[in-house]
Amino acid sequence: MPNARRTTELRLDDLLDRGALAERLRLAGCVFAEDEAELLLTTATTPDELEQMVRQRVRGIPLEQIVGWAEFGGLRIAVEPGVFVPRRRTELLLHQAPRLAPPQPVIVELCCGSGALALAVASTLPQVELYATDIDPAAVRCAGRNLAGLAGVLQGDLFEPLPTSLVGRIDLLLANAPYVPTGSIPLMPPEARLYEPLVALDGGSDGLDVQRRIIAGARRWLAPNGRLLVETSRSQASASVAAFEHHGLEAQVVISDELDATVVVGGPVAAGSPNTSWEVEH
Repeated sequence: MPNARRTTELRLDDLLDRGALAERLRLAGCVFAEDEAELLLTTATTPDELEQMVRQRVRGIPLEQIVGWAEFGGLRIAVEPGVFVPRRRTELLLHQAPRLAPPQPVIVELCCGSGALALAVASTLPQVELYATDIDPAAVRCAGRNLAGLAGVLQGDLFEPLPTSLVGRIDLLLANAPYVPTGSIPLMPPEARLYEPLVALDGGSDGLDVQRRIIAGARRWLAPNGRLLVETSRSQASASVAAFEHHGLEAQVVISDELDATVVVGGPVAAGSPNTSWEVEH
């Protein structure tokens, strides 16, 4: 049916001026108005559907929730209304995981949201035993769509839903837990604070409440050479490292200026190893 699709695109092009549509989005505060206009034009199948999408975007609904997908790690990830939209900065976690994974690794993603990270990591590694958990039923439903046939997607609080057979076996424990301080939530863009679940954003008074709980429980679940990888911010990295060290985990901070991203990687302390190191990814 490619010819029919192309006819639809041409009809929409004739009916709507791309420049006018981009200006409408720009006036609503969309920074990448031209790109968004192009995506909406090529996604909508009728003028009425396009108008509905544009009105949703003008109201501040995330573009990814409107079109139903987000790009992450070169993949199209299904995104549903009310589910956290994967950010490009989380690709720093994705870059680190394959470097640390042994053959046939056991990988768990906590606070998985749409399951974007788990799916992207699995796409880079063969023969993965994969699990993902989230406390939010909407996120679990969405992750189940994305990870169907690839992972066990479980609903519950952090480690709670994992099978006990994973104790001491997890090679990579991945977490993009909420790390926005509660007081900073009102300062976030409306598309995040109004249309994404608070449970996926609010990390408590200093932003690290959930992350500290993950770090505290990690040693029980990690394999002897397993690694915990958590996303944080540059300003919070020292506090994240302190939490790792408090629970007997060495820590490495990896920073990407390009992605504006910070990740702390840690595992059981090896004899003679330094407690903390810092690395800038170029």
